[in-house]
Amino acid sequence: MQKEFTDISKIGEFGLINKISETVKLYHLDSEKGIGDDAAILNFNGSKILVTTDMLTEGVHFDLTYMPLQHLGYKAVAINLSDIYAMNGEPRQITVSIGLSSRFSVEHIEEIYKGINKACEFYKVDIVGGDTVSSLSGLIISITAIGVANEKEITMRSGAQENDLICVSGDLGAAYLGLKLLAREKAAFEVAPHQQPQFDGYEYLIERQLKPEPRRDICNKLREAGIIPTSMIDISDGLSSELMHLAQNSEVGCRIYDEKLPIHQQSIRLCEEFNIDPSIPALNGGEDYELLFTIKQSDYEHIAKIENVSVIGHITSYKGLCEIVFRDGTAVPLTAHGWNAFVNDDETDM
Repeated sequence: MQKEFTDISKIGEFGLINKISETVKLYHLDSEKGIGDDAAILNFNGSKILVTTDMLTEGVHFDLTYMPLQHLGYKAVAINLSDIYAMNGEPRQITVSIGLSSRFSVEHIEEIYKGINKACEFYKVDIVGGDTVSSLSGLIISITAIGVANEKEITMRSGAQENDLICVSGDLGAAYLGLKLLAREKAAFEVAPHQQPQFDGYEYLIERQLKPEPRRDICNKLREAGIIPTSMIDISDGLSSELMHLAQNSEVGCRIYDEKLPIHQQSIRLCEEFNIDPSIPALNGGEDYELLFTIKQSDYEHIAKIENVSVIGHITSYKGLCEIVFRDGTAVPLTAHGWNAFVNDDETDM
């Protein structure tokens, strides 16, 4: 009898990660936390070392039609550092591995490394190794980030408690809308190559897609205010997906409010052009790389003084039930419509 195989798209990226993690065993006591958070935690003589890896593949995670190589290099570093900051840690080193097809020249690689080096300079991290191989499927960039964390400050996805406040940095949905705008202008260019792209008034959205910035500033502000989040995750796959990760890992529920979602004015304006409810990309758009975190209610007065942080809801005792409350008072269960690497061409993050 022929064995039946399961299509990966049926279980999705997180289902696949769960399958893999079920088979993985940790053999060393210093491997304190493995698969399942933004970064692994290694404990060497009391020092907490954070390790995380992200891979970007041409045609899946980026389109070189509108992604400049220098921006790609910068972004590849930034999204990895975001995972370290999401653990309330400080990135120190990275390794860079690149797969190249024959169409790429030395000058192309130099452009990529210009972006990589700019990100390393800005965030003060060192390149300490990597690998370069040939590729039959275009350009592939894989970066591993290594960081450190104070044992008392380190923050995982599993610490949220009932009545904790749910906070998010910055604004939501802009990166997805920037991608949607770039895709629209690419389609227009293919029909009329001499036509100039229509980006006026939407520069912020384009920047959010092509050059995201991890929220080091928010981590610093939280420390200055004496706030240690009870749980935290970065928003790479969409707010709804990340909320459900926090709830699942912390064995709690959550309730957020539609009117509290922070949405940039350019995002609202473009949503009007596309006839989209702004809440949809805010909830489900990926690649914002903002921080989603929870804090104790006693920290509310302190968090209220920090710019670019919004309180959008609270943690409930209903395990696994995540709801959004609309302006008319209607509560609707959240579903994870974020990007899926094996269905919607998004990124997978162990």
